[in-house]
Amino acid sequence: MQVILLETIKNLGDLGSVVDVRPGYGRNFLIPQGKALPATKGNLAEVEARRAELEKQASEQLAAAQERADKLAEASVTIGAKSGDEGKLFGSVGTRDIADAITEQTGVEMSKAEVKLPHGALRQTGEYEIDLALHADVTVTIKLAVVPAE
Repeated sequence: MQVILLETIKNLGDLGSVVDVRPGYGRNFLIPQGKALPATKGNLAEVEARRAELEKQASEQLAAAQERADKLAEASVTIGAKSGDEGKLFGSVGTRDIADAITEQTGVEMSKAEVKLPHGALRQTGEYEIDLALHADVTVTIKLAVVPAE
């Protein structure tokens, strides 16, 4: 299935690109989320006519993400979690917990989709470096400390 991207998507393409994607990905995610349009002649003409507007929106989103990244650049976040004697957590610390803690402690609004945990949820106490993907082109790393709760 061919779609026209309405924004830059990492590992897929830039704004206005016509790319081939799997039908389910296009039909169930990209199009309903407003990230793409089906690649028809009418839609191609519409995207070309709106290109300046779309590029302005994309640059505003990038600027907002960069501003958030500057606020988070040297952030250090602490999460208290119930744990055993050897530092093993009862449960885990996931993306939602991390996003909520960042929002609460730094005042910068975060969503769980922006928190990247490539090795899964955290199950031990300790210090971690967590990547936050604020935009396709903006990634920031913060320090996260998981400490035993009182």
